[in-house]
Amino acid sequence: MTDAQTSLAWPKLPLADWQDTRDTVHLWTQIVGKVRMAASVHLNHWWEVPLYVNASGLTTSLIPYAPRAFEVTFDFIEHRLHIRVTDGTHRSMALEPRSVADFYAEFRHLLADLDLDIPIVGTPVELPDVIPFAQDTAHASYDPQAMNAFWRSLVSAHRVFTAFRADFRGKVSPVHFFWGAFDLAVTRFSGRGAPVHPGGVPNCPDSVMVDAYSDEVSSAGYWPGGADEGVFYSYAYPQPAGFEQWDVAPDAAYFDTDLGEYVLPYRAVRTAADPDATLLTFLRSTAEAARTLAQWPDPVPDPT
Repeated sequence: MTDAQTSLAWPKLPLADWQDTRDTVHLWTQIVGKVRMAASVHLNHWWEVPLYVNASGLTTSLIPYAPRAFEVTFDFIEHRLHIRVTDGTHRSMALEPRSVADFYAEFRHLLADLDLDIPIVGTPVELPDVIPFAQDTAHASYDPQAMNAFWRSLVSAHRVFTAFRADFRGKVSPVHFFWGAFDLAVTRFSGRGAPVHPGGVPNCPDSVMVDAYSDEVSSAGYWPGGADEGVFYSYAYPQPAGFEQWDVAPDAAYFDTDLGEYVLPYRAVRTAADPDATLLTFLRSTAEAARTLAQWPDPVPDPT
C-alpha cells in the first residue's frame, strides 16, 4: 500500500479525541445486540450475540423473526442506523449526537412500527457502572469522523484476522464484534474442555462466562482501549505455565499483567512499515505460545 492508502486503512485513533463517542456508541451497540440475542437461537459460546464488520459499518446479519427476518446495520459512512425486513419494509434513524435514552426510545419505536416485538433487558452488561438505557442521558456524544475512522480500522483488523483464522484447520470462531466489551475477536479451540470459568465480569451473570469459556482456547482481538490508541490483544484460557514469559513478536508486544493478556498497541501497528504483517506476526506468535505450552493436539486433517 502507498502511504496514503495505509493512512486510510490504519487511521490515527487517539482515544482522548473520541472516548466519549466510543462510550456512547458502545451502549448503542448493546441495545441493538440485545435485540439480536433475544430473537436468535442460542449457539455455543454465545455466537448468536456478536455483530459483524461489513462494507459500511457493523451489522447484526440476518435475524429470524418468523415468517420474516430482519437486519440492523450501523452505517458509519452515511451515519444512519438501518432496519431492513425481508418483506421489503425499512426504517432508519440518524447516528448523531444524541443520548442513549433518545437512541433507545427511537429504536424501540421503529421496531414497533415494523411489527418487530422483541423485548430486551434494558440495562448494559460488562460495565462496572450501568444506567438503564431508557434513563441514560449522560452518554450523548457522536463524532462521525472518529466513528468512520474506527470502522476503517475494524475493516483492516478484520482482513488480518481473517488471514490468521485461515491458518488453523481446527475449530475456530468467526471474526466477530462483541458488543459487551466493544471489541473485534477471533478464537481458536484446542478441542479439549476447560476448567469452569470463575466469572466475575461486572453486570454479567457468571453463567455467561461459563458457556463462553467451556473449552480450551487461544483468543485474539482488537479493543479501542488499554493504550493511547487502543490495543490488539491475545490470551489463552486456561493460561498455561510459562505463557507470560514467552518470547513473542514483534518487539512492541508485551504481557500486560493487569489485563492478563499479551498486547500490541494499535499505534505500533499503524506506524509499522507493513501494518498487516506486523499484526499477523503478533497473532501467530501468541497463538503459538498457547499451542506449544499447553501441548494442543493436532487438528483433525481436512479430508479434502
